[in-house]
Amino acid sequence: MRKILVTSALPYANGSIHLGHLVEYIQTDIWVRFQKMKGNLTYYICADDTHGTPIMLMAEQENVTPDELVEKIHKEHSKDFEDFHVNFDNFYSTNSSENKNLSEDIYKALVKNNKILEKEIEQYYDPEKKMFLPDRFIKGECPKCKTKEQYGDSCESCGATYNPTDLINPYSVLTGSSPIKKKTTHYFFKLSECSDFLSKWTKSGTLQKEASNKLEEWFKSGLTDWDISRDAPYFGFEIPGASGKFFYVWLDAPIGYMASFKNFAKLNNLSFDDFWKNNSEAELVHFIGKDILYFHALFWPATLEYSGYRKPSKIYAHGFLTVNGEKMSKSRGTFITARSYLDNIKNPNFLRYYYASKLNDSMEDIDLNLEDFSAKVNSDLVGKFINIPSRTSGFISKYFENKLVPIASIENEKAKKLILEIITMKDLVLEYYEARLFSKLIKLLMSQVEVVNEFVSHMEPWVLAKNEDQHNINSDLHQICSTCLHAFRLISIYLTPIIPELAEKIAYLFKESPYESFSNINIEAIEINKYEHLIQRLDFKDIESMVDNSR
Repeated sequence: MRKILVTSALPYANGSIHLGHLVEYIQTDIWVRFQKMKGNLTYYICADDTHGTPIMLMAEQENVTPDELVEKIHKEHSKDFEDFHVNFDNFYSTNSSENKNLSEDIYKALVKNNKILEKEIEQYYDPEKKMFLPDRFIKGECPKCKTKEQYGDSCESCGATYNPTDLINPYSVLTGSSPIKKKTTHYFFKLSECSDFLSKWTKSGTLQKEASNKLEEWFKSGLTDWDISRDAPYFGFEIPGASGKFFYVWLDAPIGYMASFKNFAKLNNLSFDDFWKNNSEAELVHFIGKDILYFHALFWPATLEYSGYRKPSKIYAHGFLTVNGEKMSKSRGTFITARSYLDNIKNPNFLRYYYASKLNDSMEDIDLNLEDFSAKVNSDLVGKFINIPSRTSGFISKYFENKLVPIASIENEKAKKLILEIITMKDLVLEYYEARLFSKLIKLLMSQVEVVNEFVSHMEPWVLAKNEDQHNINSDLHQICSTCLHAFRLISIYLTPIIPELAEKIAYLFKESPYESFSNINIEAIEINKYEHLIQRLDFKDIESMVDNSR
């Protein structure tokens, strides 16, 4: 049995969860549910990322304290994740005592290992707002590719990272004024001294090949020391021994993974060290967006290495979400929040299934084409998958007292072959889940669903039902309908990590508890409940309403 600690990137606590965010959380949740069903000891940990100037300024606008704001956002995020069946073992906050203590301890360890540099720098200052400007509150032209309207830390166009003072024609996002340069003392993590360690670590198999290749570009241009401090006013943790200086949010945010687990471990009598110390045999797996690869594959492992903690076992980066082939857009109504989706479409299984049908192990972007989304879920889930019990279960209830023919008693050769194929594909199903090849998995399972539907159409149970002689136990009618329902149940178990709520309803149809293990494949259902409608078709009018309400 493996011990696995899994995290998703921490959602920032200054806005709602949207469909772009959900790509990651759904992908991670599917993988975690798979690991748990496989029998591995797996914990899924996350937290709200709560610190930084944006939170402070947003709280100011809403006339609340930052603590009140992040508490409100936390409740909203928690509800959104719960309603999309994203099943965290612990969803915590970086604004916690555990995170404060860990951040301070790690910083002190870095100081002890001579990895912190104090130096005077020039930084942009907004004379109207009377505050130093964080990277994200300065915009200008990228110094590398000259793309306009880029933030002060990195370019969304070419991926370059730089100092805010490198921007061309910078301006303050807060007031629109031209910032002035002002001297201040900051603290830096000596990332430039970590090149040898990081060069080896990033080629160790921890990263996807394309991620490792991307990092190679940064190594060639040279790693620069990382500014881990910010000046007051700032919402965050004050740096020990440095009054008026605070940890930059990207220092304490990933430590939030540790803090969330520390909180969970305390509540559940687990050992924190078993998962985070250098000699840990547990796996640490991060799911992230490709836009934060630099932080997770360079800053984070270097921080852990020089503060005495273990490094990630795997970092899985995914691409962005486009909607109808373009960036999410408020004006087009495609900047859709999780809550807007739920209010209009209601069924989270649809989005979970659609994302799974698109996701693989690469960093490629995926597209949510709304017409394709509607067509696919209606065709696959309603028209093919749920079509199986809706076509066959009624005969079992009407003529055979809801009882199924045991698989071993099925005599029809085509029927036996169909069941055997589904049972023997288990290893391939598990292989695809492990490798995050969800789109391949969906194709595999849906091809088998089509085989079952073709079997039903060929055997025509509705014709057999007209013959009263076929209503005997173990008759052709009984065997054919039982075969289809056995096949449907087995495929449902395979699909459980992707559509858990629907799978739970299917388990009830077979008078079973929710499927929590792939060993359920080895158990036979012997009886069904009377069939009740399992799923409603997706009405495109609901998608149109969602788009209209998102403008």
